[in-house]
Amino acid sequence: MSETNTFILDDQEIPFTPGQSVMQAALTAGVFIPHLCYHPEFRPHGSCKLCTVKINGRPATSCTTPAAHGMEVESNTPEILDKRRTLLQMLLVEGNHFCPSCEKSGFCKLQALGYELGVMTPRFNLMYPTRPVDASHPDVLLDFNRCILCELCIRASTEVDGKFVFALSGRGIKKHLVVNAESGRLADTNFSLTDKAAQVCPVGVILPKRKGFAVPYGERHFDDAPISTHVDEFKPVMPGQGGRS
Repeated sequence: MSETNTFILDDQEIPFTPGQSVMQAALTAGVFIPHLCYHPEFRPHGSCKLCTVKINGRPATSCTTPAAHGMEVESNTPEILDKRRTLLQMLLVEGNHFCPSCEKSGFCKLQALGYELGVMTPRFNLMYPTRPVDASHPDVLLDFNRCILCELCIRASTEVDGKFVFALSGRGIKKHLVVNAESGRLADTNFSLTDKAAQVCPVGVILPKRKGFAVPYGERHFDDAPISTHVDEFKPVMPGQGGRS
């Protein structure tokens, strides 16, 4: 009988299948590691760094690091949790995230992780950037104020929809999401509300029109239970399972 492949995550033995990342193995075992840019249907990206853990004493993104037998992984430690809070606080002040008035409130992963990690204050000075809102499309509102540059909409539009609707422009603090049209308007693309790119935004950038606040406060996705209890939603998609909406 062959030896089972396992690693240790915060004193818990986690089995894995060769080829799985640390993140995928943990989620499969029902252990939640905070993340924003990871999506079970796409290749790992490692851009948000929220899933950073310590592997054998060294920092690494758990979504991009292949699991290996015998490795020791730390995730739920005061040091790592504090760094995750700092990353969330930086994201919250860099954009314009006004949760009480946002249509994505209760469905937003950034908001849910803020609650999960106890981020109650901004810590840094709010930047209040000037960003546009694109209401040109008949079915979709684009609010660039909330973009966290996770690139999920870009990957979905490119890899699944084959439409190449979204892209990033600029560098450093000036990097921002753009629409691939000469006018820069979503209405001048072939974007559809049924596209995969319309379904994967973890925050409130891509919003269907005429559906805001349809679900009351207290009944929304992350209202009844914290995001870490929704671990089944983030487990890897096995071959033959198909996509998730």
